[in-house]
This record gives sequence, C-alpha cells and structure tokens, in this order.
Amino acid sequence: MQQGYEQYGGQYGGQYGQQQQGDLSQQMGQMSLDGAAPQQTRKKKNRHAYHQLEQPAATGGGQFLNGGVSGQPQPGTSPGQAVTGAAPWQQQASQPWQSQPGTPGLGQPMQPMGTPISMSAVGGPQQGGMGGGQGKVNPDQIPSVPLSRDLPADYYKSNMYPTMEQRLPPPATTPFIAYDQGNASPKHARLTMNCIPASHEQLNATSLPLGLVMQPLARPAEGEQAIPVLDFGEAGPPRCRRCRAYINPFMIFSNGGNRMTCNLCGHPNEVPAEYFAPTDPSGMRVDRAQRPELLLGTCEYLVPKEYWSKEPVGMRYLFLIDVSAEACNRGFVQGMCDGILAALYGNESSEEQANGDEEGEASTKPSKVPAGAKVGFATFDREVHFYNVAPSQSGPQQLVMSDLEEPFTTISPEYLFVDAAESKANITKLLGSIPQMFFNIKHAEPALLPSLQAALAALEVSGGKIVCSLGSLPTYGPGKLQMRDKSQMSNDDNELSRTLLKTEHQGFRKMQADLVKAGVGVDFFLAAPSGGYLDISTIGFVAEKTGGETFYYPNWTYPRDLLRLEKELSHTVQREQGYAALMKVRCSNGLQVSHYSGNFTQHTFGADLELASVTEDSGMCVTFTYDGKLDTKFDAYFQSALLYTTQSGQRRVRCSNVVAQVNESARESMKLVDQDAVIGILAKESASKIADKPLKDIRQQLQDKMTDILAGYRKHFSGSHPPGQLVLPENLKEFSMYVLGLMKSRALKGGKEPPDRRVNEIRMLKGMGPAELSLYLYPRMIALHGLEPEEGFADENGHLRVPHAVRASFSQIEEGGAYLVDNGQILLLWLHAQVSPNLLEDLFGEGFDELSKLDPNLSALPVLETHLNAQVRNILLSMETNRGSKGLSIQLARQGLDGAEFEFARLLYEDRNGEASSYVDWLVMLHRGVSMELNGQRNKGGEDGSSSIANTISGLTHNVPYFN
Repeated sequence: MQQGYEQYGGQYGGQYGQQQQGDLSQQMGQMSLDGAAPQQTRKKKNRHAYHQLEQPAATGGGQFLNGGVSGQPQPGTSPGQAVTGAAPWQQQASQPWQSQPGTPGLGQPMQPMGTPISMSAVGGPQQGGMGGGQGKVNPDQIPSVPLSRDLPADYYKSNMYPTMEQRLPPPATTPFIAYDQGNASPKHARLTMNCIPASHEQLNATSLPLGLVMQPLARPAEGEQAIPVLDFGEAGPPRCRRCRAYINPFMIFSNGGNRMTCNLCGHPNEVPAEYFAPTDPSGMRVDRAQRPELLLGTCEYLVPKEYWSKEPVGMRYLFLIDVSAEACNRGFVQGMCDGILAALYGNESSEEQANGDEEGEASTKPSKVPAGAKVGFATFDREVHFYNVAPSQSGPQQLVMSDLEEPFTTISPEYLFVDAAESKANITKLLGSIPQMFFNIKHAEPALLPSLQAALAALEVSGGKIVCSLGSLPTYGPGKLQMRDKSQMSNDDNELSRTLLKTEHQGFRKMQADLVKAGVGVDFFLAAPSGGYLDISTIGFVAEKTGGETFYYPNWTYPRDLLRLEKELSHTVQREQGYAALMKVRCSNGLQVSHYSGNFTQHTFGADLELASVTEDSGMCVTFTYDGKLDTKFDAYFQSALLYTTQSGQRRVRCSNVVAQVNESARESMKLVDQDAVIGILAKESASKIADKPLKDIRQQLQDKMTDILAGYRKHFSGSHPPGQLVLPENLKEFSMYVLGLMKSRALKGGKEPPDRRVNEIRMLKGMGPAELSLYLYPRMIALHGLEPEEGFADENGHLRVPHAVRASFSQIEEGGAYLVDNGQILLLWLHAQVSPNLLEDLFGEGFDELSKLDPNLSALPVLETHLNAQVRNILLSMETNRGSKGLSIQLARQGLDGAEFEFARLLYEDRNGEASSYVDWLVMLHRGVSMELNGQRNKGGEDGSSSIANTISGLTHNVPYFN
C-alpha cells in the first residue's frame, strides 16, 4: 500500500536551500519601513503535495548565514579554512578553558561575524503601524529555528560534548551525550555567557543578563556516566570554612596537600586529616584520579545528621482523588484510577492484574514505584475517605473523616502507606472499585482545602508528595472558592484581570506554608468541566510554591485524554525526584546573587530556596550582579547545591560546578552567548512579573530588551556595516524568534484568554527546563506525507533518522499534506482536507480513507504493518523520549472538522495571526528601534511612536487563517 500512497502523497519539494549572503541582502534590502512594496518576481509555490513525486524531502528554511555544515567552505574562505565564530557542528576546532590546572592557555580567539540583514529605511522611521514585509522578502531566508536545531542534532549523533571545551553547548533541544571533564553538563546548568565581562560596565554594553539556568536533577542520557554518590561519613563532604562551598575540581591544593584554597572566595582552608593526600610536583593531588569530586562537575554527597531536618525515609506518595459528582460523571475518576494503576504497575489491564493476584503472582511482579517509596490512597467529596490497603488486610478498608473544621487522618501512617508490590492485590481491588463505589453517591461539591489539610496530617512526620485530582470548582466547606471570573475571559488591560491571576485566599496561602515546612509537595491533576472555571490561580499556588506541578485538562474528554493522563501520572511517580529540599547558589568574588526565578518558596532575599518537591523536570534560574571587578587572570566559578531527600530515603547534596573565562573585552563574551540560557532567564523573569504589571508593559519591556541587545551589538561589537542592515549576533540569530514566541504564548499574549489557562502557562514558564521551554516557544513541525523511505528507522549506527522539521508557518503547508506539530505540551496531527486516501489507510488502517471516518477521540496510532505507520510511530517514540513532564498523545486536527485546527493555526508562530505580528514584521520593528537608538531618536516604552509590538499584539483583530 506504500506504493499507492506515494502515488498520491509523493515527496514534497524544496530542500534546505543553499542560502547565500548576497541573496539575503538583496531580498531584505527591498523591505521598506513605509509599507511600500517594490515589484518583484516570485516563483509561485506548488501547493499540491500529492503531485510532486520525484522531489526530495522538504525542510523548513535556510542555513546558518555565516557558517554551514562542517567541511563545506563558505563564501570568502579557502578550502580547509575554519569558519570563524561557528558552533562545533560548523567548525571542528575548539579551544580549552583559560587558567585551568593542567590545561593549556587560551588559544587564538575566534573572530565572530554577525548576521547582517539588509533593510532600506525609505523615508526614515514611520509613525503608526508596522511596516509590511511578507510580500517583499522570502521568509525562508531569515534565520531558521528548525535548521538551528537539525544541524547540531545531526552533529551530536556521532560526537560527544566534552564539557571543558571553550565552545557553545548544544542547543537545549538537541539530544547529546556529555563528557563531564569538571565543568557541569549544560543539562544541569547553563550560563548565559561562557566568557564573562570583567566589569559591570562591559556587561551593560551587551544589555544581556548574567545568569545561570539550572535543572539540577536533569535525567542523564543513555550512555552518559551516572552521577556518583560519595560518602564522607560523619564528617560530611569537605567545605570552605568561609563561604561554605563544597569541594570541587577547581579548588587548589598547596603546602604539600595540607591547604585547600577555595576557588569561589579565595579563602585558604586546612585540609581535614581524613581527607589529606600529598600533591605531586605540578600541584595536583596524587589521588586525584580516584576522587570523582575532583574530576567531575556534578557529584552527590551523602550527608550526616546535621543536614537533616527530620529522619529521612523513602518517599511517601498520597493519591488524593476527587470523587464528587462532576468528576464521576465525566469519567475523570475512572481515568485517575486507571492512570494510577498504570503508574504503579505498567499497562497491564486490571483484569489481568486481578487474575495474577488470585494465582499468588502479585508479589513476584515488582511495581514501577522507585525502591524504598510507599503509596497511600484517599478520596474526597464533602468528606475525606482514607483506605487501609495493607497486605495483611483481606481487602481494602475505608475510614471516613467528616470533620472539615479540624481535619485529621483516620489511619496511622504505618497502615496508610504501603509497599506497592506487596499490596498489589488490595490496591488493584480498591482502584477498580472506587469509580463504581461513588457513582451512585455523587456529592455535588468537593471540599478541597480540608482534604489537603487531612493529607498533610498523614505526611507531616515523614514528608513526601500529594498527588491530587480535582474535577470542579471546590465550593464546599472551609476554604471554599467562588466564581471570580464572570466573563470566562481575561483581558490583559485591566486591573480586574490581574486580580484573577493572583492568589488572595489566606487559607490556601497558609496551606502552602505548612506544606513547605513539612517537606510535602503537591502535584495537581485538574479537569475543567466543559472548559469551566477552576480558579487555578488559587489552587495551583499550592503546587507552585511547594515545587510541584499542575497538569491541566481544559476540556477533559473520556477516553480521548486517558492516554495522556496515564502517561503523566506514570511520569509523576517514576521520574527522579526528591522532597524536603533546600537550594543555594554560590559565585566567585566580585559577583553576587541578584535574583532567583522559578517555582519555589523563598522567605527573604538571599535565603535558601525551599522546595518541598523537586524533580528531574524542575527548572529555575538565578541572575548575578557585580560587587567589584573580576580579575582576568582567574576564571569565574559558580556552584549550585541542592540538599534533598531521595525517593529511597537518603539525604544528599547534589553539587553542580560551572566555570567560565573572564575577559576584559565584552566582544569576546558575545562570541560565547548561550541563546537558550538567555531566553530562559527572560521568560522566567517575565512570568514572575505578570501578577504585578500589565501584560502590555511586560511585552514592551521584552521589545525594549531585544532592541537594546541588537543596538548594543551593532554599536560596540559588530564592526562596520551599512546603516540599512539589521545585524544579528552570530549566536543569537534565532533569539528574536524565541522572544516573539514568548510574546505569542498564552502566558503573555494580548487580548482575551481564560484566566485558568493563562495562569497555568505562566507557572509552566517559571518551572520549565531549557529543552521544554525551547520547544514551547517554537514548536516542532514535521511533514508526514513526504517521508523518505529510510526516515523513521535506525541508521547504520543505530541512530533514528528523524526527518528535518519545517518552519512553523502557513507558507510551509502543502495542499494534501499531513503534519505533526509538537510544542512539548500538546501534539497535533493536522490533516489537509485533500489528504491522500491511501496515506490515511497506511496511517490508520484499512477502511479509514476519509477524514470523516477517523475517530475524533483518537489519542494514539494503531499498530499496523505498513511502512508509513511504523515510520510515524518511531518518530512519535523519539519525540516522547526527549520530552518534559507532559505525556505525548495525539490530538486530531482535521481541516474543517476539528476545533483543534485553531490551535494548530495559533502554533504557526512565524505568521501574523490574531495575537501578534509575523516573524518578518517583527524583524522590521526591531530594525526600526535599532536605527532610532543609533540615531539618538529612541525613547523606551514606545514613547517614540514606533508602534510598539505590545500595542500591535493587543490591537489586531482575530484573523485566524483558514486553510484552503
């Protein structure tokens, strides 16, 4: 059947074009700011995918402008000459870090080239609307986010990333294997600048933040060395007596090994007798090769009792299930019970599990719960019901707590929390019976706050995690909530809408404080009834401040959303995580911590971050300011320390150490800017301000920051360029697109937006790691109708051949096409109305030859023996492997049939839509601001009349494109 579908679907045309500087300048030079479009000849695009049979697979845009694939000389270079300023996938040469023990000095500096985009400012800057641009330039010729991801992804299939090389880390979305040489993997920590300016004045010239984006428990890739766990006994790991930094590869040993000089504060410490080892003539300890803490950038240390806040025990999970009427009626109770079973035991059916249990096989099948962890169960409506599922019980036992004024637990934690494998029979019976048990009772309203208080009472002694579901607004009992949003939509321009994004309920605020104190985190699973209001601003505040997560289903449909729920529950339980955590970041003399951003609690400025829960997906950032000038003879050092209790019940400290060169010239700093770290800090800091500032002001600040960065680069670092060119820093070429994506996100976009969805995505932004954030700000779009036969299968080295993504633009959509669009939160399968019937049958099975025959509740592809079906399933598996906390399930977006088509249109971030301008128009806007800054005509905040993007975003009409 594959042959037949190729006859219709074919291989659509247009490779990654060989992009030339002259072509780009010529095209962009005809983009005027006054809206006048010069006449030009354009080749009409063939929009009929199923007529193109012999074309190679298309990809989404042009190449890097000043560097291509390694080994291909660029214009102006001789064969064999390295392209300067390029990333490692463009240039093989690399430089070692400066001033490191045992490493040579810094080699010849790279000479960066900015990316010039020519623009003609006819008549000077204009007042009013944005200059037109879509008809005057080929958008494929401006920097391409898909290409910036695909090239390094191809490179790191066969190359390891050595962490002490002086070169940029891989893009956050790139799967790679890090070789820890003493500098922490960028999976754990990313600096905005890997070469730091020596002074505050030099940093200001770049307008970039100096900061660190962290994901301390990030999951290691297959093939990477496991993070060592070291035990120094009752003495604990060696630390600096002044700044309390932990031992790391950059501390200097002297006086024959008796003295240890701190690399962060410079204080000389006496080496403890039990840690002493002599040094060799080069000053290295003779046992260095046997000491992981002196070799690796990230290590974990077991810590003695002085680091304990309470006796550490294995993680306690308490599943708190809403069984009120709305949750029962919509199948959410059934979904939660099915999902918890999948999380605990895998995807066996309840019937198979029950049969196995009757045959005495339960104890022989281990659970999926991490070793040492235990689970407990409770349900709630107007009362709270705890369950004893201890293996000594003949069946589950229910005990009811009806005192909502002074909640308590009705079962001793000794019997409430059990080993999931030992109690499999009772747990399976309980979860199988709960949906039917409450189907006929149906108390209309849930009492959430008293239920959380009762759950806390069960976990107060041990600490742990509450996994709580909720299916309707909790309007009963103490702490009941009311419908604050009468309109169901949040307008970003009024004080009332900002109030809807704040948590003003004192009961939930106290609940959060009590949970953090006890070391208990909360993950919420929220299903809005028919997209109704839940007051996530108040409810989700508890998850946010405890370091937990909120999984939101704005229009829960059973069974469509069951697969996603099962995957997210499984990930919540099975991922690496800890509880009762404290975190602190230290830095070199001359720098100081300025501000933290993320989902945590911090009582006072400078205090440790408190995270009742921390997971492999938890991301946070910290920015630094100068309190002196850095010495260029030494490097700058940063150390994050996370003290937490593991799922198995060990109290540990995870330390990640980052080093960066210091340079007098900010020009050198611009060569080693990490784009993912910069956008991570801007996104988290912007999200943190939303409750206090109007959204239009935050968007305006982002526009001003973009203009400052580009104008500063043009003014100080880019060399000589004609005035009509917008010059993009080489390592920030796609940065403007990511900022535009941030402004188009539900968290920051203008216009009307349900407050629950907005506040949920605000908190998501604050807690995302770099990889998840990058995909959220620019979705991955893959064309399925033109896959090459080998794509979706392993190559000769065992690496999956993943098809190159196309740009997130309507211009890339081909008639008759089928596209996967993934932003890390949802995955849409968009199908054109004229898609090939043979393609549909290859993908979904015989008989499904029309869009109308497909099940709108489809969440996964069937397993078929067709080539195309296997290709797409493998691609989906690859996407899921490199995903964050959100479960991957398909949502159909059939042209003209499904409402999800509007979400598909929203995710085409390069296009002008009802929320903001196009990518091209955004660059025109930035060019205008840069030109005015260079001419001394710019006032920040849009006061110069330069048509701020903030006004444009909120003022445009909703003209969501219809695909025809």
